Amino acid sequence: MDLNDSPELAAYRAQVREWLDTHRENAPRVRGSGALAPSDRAPAWRAWQALLHAHGLVGVTWPVSHGGQGLGPEHQLVVNQELERAGVPGVFDAVGINMLGPAIIAHGSEAQGKRFLPPLMEGRNVWCQLFSEPEAGSDLAAIHTRATREPNGAWAVTGQKVWTTNAHHAAFGLMLARTDPAAHRHKGLTMFVVPMTAAGVGVRPLRQLSGEARFNEVFLDSVELEPDAVVGEVNRGWEVAMDTLNHERVAIALDASRFGWRAEAFAAAIAQDPVAAEDREARRALGAVASEFLAVRCAGYRTVTSMAEGHGPDPLTGLTKVTAINAATRAADLVADVLGLEALAGEDWGRLISDLPGLKSAGGTEEIVRNVIGERVLGLPPEPREPREPREPREPR
Repeated sequence: MDLNDSPELAAYRAQVREWLDTHRENAPRVRGSGALAPSDRAPAWRAWQALLHAHGLVGVTWPVSHGGQGLGPEHQLVVNQELERAGVPGVFDAVGINMLGPAIIAHGSEAQGKRFLPPLMEGRNVWCQLFSEPEAGSDLAAIHTRATREPNGAWAVTGQKVWTTNAHHAAFGLMLARTDPAAHRHKGLTMFVVPMTAAGVGVRPLRQLSGEARFNEVFLDSVELEPDAVVGEVNRGWEVAMDTLNHERVAIALDASRFGWRAEAFAAAIAQDPVAAEDREARRALGAVASEFLAVRCAGYRTVTSMAEGHGPDPLTGLTKVTAINAATRAADLVADVLGLEALAGEDWGRLISDLPGLKSAGGTEEIVRNVIGERVLGLPPEPREPREPREPREPR
């Protein structure tokens, strides 16, 4: 693994850097990722995504045939690094660009690609991920939302989703639903595109510790979907879901610093207190966190190298995501201990501290990720699970 830019990559970096330096004044001032965007900044952030797209900085690794640049993951890493260096945000619709768009490219029809991908890249149509449910969480095989095929070929969907990022901004959602209740828990699932303005779709924002509402509950009451809403094959949705989550874990692992998760930033905050800056225990805790961030960065480089060689995302990327979020949580707790209420009152640190608990479930909770690695990488036996009875979704309030 060579950490130095090749001549071609160095030229690409210089091009990206020059453009960002010229246009940074057009960027909105935000903290973190579009996956958790404050509503009052959404319009400006979406306009910034459109500008990035117009200059080839959105969908860098997407095929040219689908509106992307057809470049490698190392080019996307360069874009991420230069966005961070310039102090500007990336795309607003990180969920759509990093996860759902690639799922449609890999599993969707040609007609779906032509219809959905161009406005997604431009930020005109935001997407959300309709996976988690109240009693299933990130254990997707336990979902209860059902889609029943009608005589005319359409589908009727009833159920409830939760922790849905950007649902209050979204035009479409990528939804996993059970289409064969008699099949094994991992079978009988199908992936659908859901218009969020369809009759029977209800969205209720969930207010967080920060006072903002960035996640949502989504209620589906006999929502009718056209036959061509299926992404991939009927009853093969589990494969689409796993591919989607792998992309999510890779995006989080490769872009951790874009959330503000850098050892230097945490050290600078602690240095505001001269006593804490010289405290042996605080320095030891910060050093431990810094080593984990360094491990995440190296693991990210390893993932980029593997993908550049033609290999797909591997389950181990989930461990990188777990390490990054746990390290950031410990570092944020340390900042809060040192700065006290001042940390919570500040926009940057207060937002980060309140965002981190929600991000723990992104790409699957730590327990689910460790189970996946244990079963698929280490070959451990699967965890026994008790069967669950179907439940009725509760009414929105």
